[in-house]
Amino acid sequence: MNYRHAFHAGNFADVVKHIVLTRILAYLMRKDAAFRVIDTHAGIGLYDLLGNEAERTGEWQAGIGRLIHVKLPAPVSDLLGPYLDIVQGQNPDGKLRFYPGSPMITRHMLRPQDRLIALELHPSDAWALRKNFADDFQVRVTTLDGWAAMGTHLPPKEKRGLVLVDPPFEEKGEFTRMAQSLEKAYARWPGGTYAYWYPIKEARDVDTYVKALKATAIPKILRIELNIDNPSTPPRLHGTGMIVVNPPYVLEEEMRTVLPVLADLLGREKRGRWRLDWVAGE
Repeated sequence: MNYRHAFHAGNFADVVKHIVLTRILAYLMRKDAAFRVIDTHAGIGLYDLLGNEAERTGEWQAGIGRLIHVKLPAPVSDLLGPYLDIVQGQNPDGKLRFYPGSPMITRHMLRPQDRLIALELHPSDAWALRKNFADDFQVRVTTLDGWAAMGTHLPPKEKRGLVLVDPPFEEKGEFTRMAQSLEKAYARWPGGTYAYWYPIKEARDVDTYVKALKATAIPKILRIELNIDNPSTPPRLHGTGMIVVNPPYVLEEEMRTVLPVLADLLGREKRGRWRLDWVAGE
């Protein structure tokens, strides 16, 4: 599959991914010490939902479009507040048109002492990303294959932070590459938090990925999944997952609060379901 960000901006997978991202960042902000975020497949940073790519699929309407104006129960609204505030901040007139990608969301949550490294290999996307963060000294945009960051950018000098891995799945073998890159990165920086996104189309691909993660012997790996529909033939994207290594201790409880509500809101014809478990660890 080809999961270039512009075609899928604001869809159900983005919603889950970016909620997890904001909850991890909110936890890192509890301490005054600086942290660094490395976004390995950053995209362009900000997406026009009425642009050619997003309008062609219209996926955002069943994602952020369902969530942005709904009244949420108090515990969930508190947890989703940072994420929804950032999205609404890009649309000050109240009409949903622009959707922030992960580097833009991260940038809004950085404090003066924190830094973001945003990597993007696609030339036109890297140009747009650089333009969106022009003259921003807290953000460094680099045209680089994100997989290379696992060797060249770790560990960061702050010794605190997050590596976000969100590949486009343009090539075969991405699940294998993710497991291998995580093992390499963890060996260099075992104290970091890692968040890996993956699409759910075929159960056997995910099962193989999880087995490979278990084989790494990394001690704390949390799996977060949301499915909006049943599997189909031929396979199509019906779910989204996040693997989080060294998750904040509050993340599991927060996701248990959030995921049932997201399953109800984003699921197709009441077929939404969620999963939260430990691949390794607690």
